[in-house]
Amino acid sequence: MPTLSHVPVGALSVERFGSVLPPADYERFLRTVQWGRENFDGRVVWNVNSTAQGGGVAEMLVSLLAYARGAGIDARWVVIGGNADFFVLTKRIHNFLHGSPGDGGDLDEDERRVFDEVTERNAAEFRELIQPEDVVIIHDPQPAGLIPAIRDIGCPIVWRCHVGLDQPHPLARRAWRFLIPYVRDADAYVFSRRAFAWEGLDKEAAIIPPSIDAFSPKNQELDVDRVRSILTAAGLNDGDATGSPTFTNLDGSPGRVDRPAQRWERRQLRPSDRVVVQVSRWDSLKDPIGVIRGFAQHVAPVVPDAHLVYAGPAVESVTDDPEGGEVLSRAIAEYEAMPDEVAERVHLVALPMDDVQENAAIVNALQRRADVVVQKSLAEGFGLTVAEAMWKARPVVASRIGGIQDQIVDGTTGILLDDPLDLAAYGTAVRSLLDDPARAEAMGREANQRVRQRFLGTRTLIQAIELYEQSIRGEAHEGPGAD
Repeated sequence: MPTLSHVPVGALSVERFGSVLPPADYERFLRTVQWGRENFDGRVVWNVNSTAQGGGVAEMLVSLLAYARGAGIDARWVVIGGNADFFVLTKRIHNFLHGSPGDGGDLDEDERRVFDEVTERNAAEFRELIQPEDVVIIHDPQPAGLIPAIRDIGCPIVWRCHVGLDQPHPLARRAWRFLIPYVRDADAYVFSRRAFAWEGLDKEAAIIPPSIDAFSPKNQELDVDRVRSILTAAGLNDGDATGSPTFTNLDGSPGRVDRPAQRWERRQLRPSDRVVVQVSRWDSLKDPIGVIRGFAQHVAPVVPDAHLVYAGPAVESVTDDPEGGEVLSRAIAEYEAMPDEVAERVHLVALPMDDVQENAAIVNALQRRADVVVQKSLAEGFGLTVAEAMWKARPVVASRIGGIQDQIVDGTTGILLDDPLDLAAYGTAVRSLLDDPARAEAMGREANQRVRQRFLGTRTLIQAIELYEQSIRGEAHEGPGAD
């Protein structure tokens, strides 16, 4: 069984944010960064999670840690190793935290032994790396067992949970009972929403919503020719492209899309097609079957030029999600059972993950190609794909759950679905935007401004620096960046 792996972290200049932030916000950001550089001198800020690619946490860490390094903070990233039994268990915990039974398994003493055995192997290696003056941030349930295993070293430990439910559920409480013995010793807890904070924790949680990096390959500006060229290189566009399928890597070096996506489709997209896109992992909580079926039943029969693209990662690349292959197989079966005239307008795509920045550039191009972006999740911690689409000035139809409802102002920056299982309502919302391009365009403009004001990585970095500095001091106080 593999243990810890170290993820390379680059260094990015924080000064680039001067081009996207209002002057007052930019000045506040620079003050906080300077304050953090002084307070963290000589310390390592360790981030620990369970995968280096696939999912919003890994994507967020890539950028945030690089900006922290660019600010002069020694931020490092390690990924825990585990065996198949461990990742089946942690996927079950993930599902329970969302109120879903998942595989229907238990969280009893046998499962605790699996969890503890993997934790012990990782902890033995991690203890050799950290010093009492460092700060450790543990992300999500998978590495939570490290908290008591390293507690005696004396370094401040922050546990950050990126998933949750708006209303507690019996399954979620089962997961809490399993995990609380591990997380209760953390010096601070961080959740994405106030409603996600658990019962039974003895400290008040900090609330830090996730954010996006405006300059990453997934969110950087792409003109129409480049969008077409990237999609053509990935095999998602019919016809020749006049531009080059290039993008800028996170470190500023040139990148190019070379690898085709795996596709299940009758034909490729054409320039005249109007496109509805959902980009998500192959996870039942993202409801790919509902997205496909709702489009087939309630959009395709009414809007003859509308096409659906459901795109997720190549399933073998996401090591901490053992259910991905099964969910993809169910989506393919749904697609193959459709009548030809409907199936011709549905495109299932597994994006290459050999180069995560190439993958991100394809996602960027897909979202920019979209007329409407969908995120019809059944449960969601935050839903970074919503902010990503909003940043690209696309109207979003999404479920009124979790952090999605913090991003979308219903009717202004997108449309919220009160019941994600109501396929007719989902279809009606999508059709309303396809039928009224002017309204869709206006929503997109408002969406872009909302992300600019609330969901860029500068805000997250400010909050994180302030929280970690408080953890070092062991006291709550306001830093120079506080409102």
